[in-house]
Amino acid sequence: MANSIMFRVKQEAMLLPFLITNFSGKSRTTVKSYLAHRQVDVNGVAVTQFDHPLRVGDVVTVSPERKSVILRHPSLRIVFEDEWVIVVDKRNGLLSMGNERERVKTAYHILSEHVKKSDSKNRIFIVHRLDRETSGLMMFAKSQRVQETMQKEWKARVLDRRYVAVVEGRPSPSHGVVEAPLAENRGYQVYVSPEGVPASTRYRELKHGDQYTLLELQLDTGRKNQIRAHMQYMGHPVAGDKKYGAATDPAGRVMLHACRLAFVHPVTGRRMDFDTAVPALFETITVTSSVVTGHPCRETASKRRPVKSR
Repeated sequence: MANSIMFRVKQEAMLLPFLITNFSGKSRTTVKSYLAHRQVDVNGVAVTQFDHPLRVGDVVTVSPERKSVILRHPSLRIVFEDEWVIVVDKRNGLLSMGNERERVKTAYHILSEHVKKSDSKNRIFIVHRLDRETSGLMMFAKSQRVQETMQKEWKARVLDRRYVAVVEGRPSPSHGVVEAPLAENRGYQVYVSPEGVPASTRYRELKHGDQYTLLELQLDTGRKNQIRAHMQYMGHPVAGDKKYGAATDPAGRVMLHACRLAFVHPVTGRRMDFDTAVPALFETITVTSSVVTGHPCRETASKRRPVKSR
């Protein structure tokens, strides 16, 4: 490895004390970070355990560059990862967090196993959720402190959250704001109710066909099942969403995707912007006799008319 530092072990020792002795000018925390970030090889194999035993003749190599652990999973793709947060692109059908019936096939479990490959003590903390049926961007924290910062300062730090959805029919007007309070019944169904909590969803048409319309949706509030309940309330449920009134299921899934996430980084203070493409199936199903009227996940200067609750 270029610019790497190599040591040959002359007497038996544990790895961490050995490194601290040979990096006397570095703090203990810095030396431990070399292990956590897979920068230490023993005889050519990456080692992260502090108490890894060294034998006489072993070769310890320390790289100046961190090695990333690559996650390969059919239901989850890492879009961004640093010391503090992970942003992922989740497939539909995958739970964000475990429940009483499923604890393994979740984004939380997959990422927990991923970070533990660098250090068995590493943990993942959920910041927000996507419905099981919804695909797209979501973020996790790597410490409880970062999780608490993001959740407590959510409105100030989250700058943009956008979705695309294929809905039944064609909403009129073609752009607007759904302002309708939401409540939840005992069956965990969210619905519009004067006694509910305030909820606001912006929408605009991107493309329409004979049966379906592709919409971009932007959340002013982040209530449970907000988009799905608001689209049902408008009379244009998300295609495939039988729970919220859909009469058709053209794709074998709820056709809702989180396509954009922008936030202020909880540690560095930098603006972070992430986008994913509209799923090809969304375009295909809408495309029959379609008319394109906008572009997904882009800023728009058009004025929006509010759709008031009835």
